[in-house]
Amino acid sequence: MQSDGVDGAVEAIAARLGRGLSLEDLDGVLLAYSSHQSAADRVRVNFLLSKKVPDDVSQWQLQHGISSAVRPVVLPANPSLGMLGRVCVPLLVRGFRVGYLWVQQEADEELPDDILRQLPKVRGDLDHLASLLLEGNTAASEHRKKREATFLAACDGTAAATDNLAGWAELHNTAPWQVAVLFARTGIPEPADPQASLLTHRSAALQATVGVGSVLFSAGTPMLAVLLLTGGVAGGDYTDILRRYDSEHAKREGGRGGVALLGLSEQFLDLRDLPKAYGQARHAVQASAVDEGLGPVTHYRATGSYQFLAAGGWKVTAANSVYFAEIEEHDRNAELLPVLELLYDKNGSVQDVASQLHLHRSSVYNRLARIRAIIGADPLNGHVRLELHLALKARKWARRPRI
Repeated sequence: MQSDGVDGAVEAIAARLGRGLSLEDLDGVLLAYSSHQSAADRVRVNFLLSKKVPDDVSQWQLQHGISSAVRPVVLPANPSLGMLGRVCVPLLVRGFRVGYLWVQQEADEELPDDILRQLPKVRGDLDHLASLLLEGNTAASEHRKKREATFLAACDGTAAATDNLAGWAELHNTAPWQVAVLFARTGIPEPADPQASLLTHRSAALQATVGVGSVLFSAGTPMLAVLLLTGGVAGGDYTDILRRYDSEHAKREGGRGGVALLGLSEQFLDLRDLPKAYGQARHAVQASAVDEGLGPVTHYRATGSYQFLAAGGWKVTAANSVYFAEIEEHDRNAELLPVLELLYDKNGSVQDVASQLHLHRSSVYNRLARIRAIIGADPLNGHVRLELHLALKARKWARRPRI
């Protein structure tokens, strides 16, 4: 989080309201406060000194429903706590809660009516402050990090984490589920700063999915982001999520856009199947990374032979085919194998292959003839076609990103 931006936003709102403000995150940790101190009660003074809301004050606040409120909440004075009346303004971005802004009443002010009348005038400033919080602090909060750690542990098959996940209220009655993996192709095998990269993926996923009702949770790792979805999402929603994620990732990394991919698992009904679904989504995005023909949004079931290659685990899969090796040896200018793979992928349509490669059809036929001469067999027939097509995909799979 850029504290200057948040501090400046709080000061600007305080100046317009003419009142003392304090800003806290969802864990009750002080993020910023205004310099306006005309009515600093004991609770405010202690909060500014300790940087954390005391338990008794937190209980008083929660009793008034601030954790679920979407509109300003009036809290009456509490003399036993040394607390003047105040108004809590929940800060939300497209329905996602990012923090609370507290506006304190003056010592001689019995009712908060003036505050409530003033708040609509700073609506734009409040929205800007909420977006700054989503950009930084939400993704870095301890509460968020703990939940993401639990979710990712469940994705890896930790039984205790799966049991914990089953108790999350937001997951109740939301099955069937689906896992999505978001991955940005950067050309770098491993991030130079894993923690910074993790925060980038976490923040980009939050920004891309906030307010999308079908996304139940998101988490970031140093290499990718993971989403838990409910039910079926329309194809356009996947595209929108990917577009926003790509933009947010590029903004944080200072790179170009158009490099992000999204892989999707099959749907599942039991959280114990989460690791399997996570593996499917990860394999789908790996396949998409090496095979542009699959497109930027790839369902696991649409990855074809890559499903079989993925079953080999982390071992680099070699294209162990005599026919393939013979063609590769004679294809020093990469003229034969690309034509052959595209011909297989296009269901044998020479016209489609010629159009995509900007060749004349006769050139495609000539290259097929060269392949027949090299291997002494027809590459379009039966077992030879199956063997060569699988070998081509195995070579691509061996180049997949290790995520």
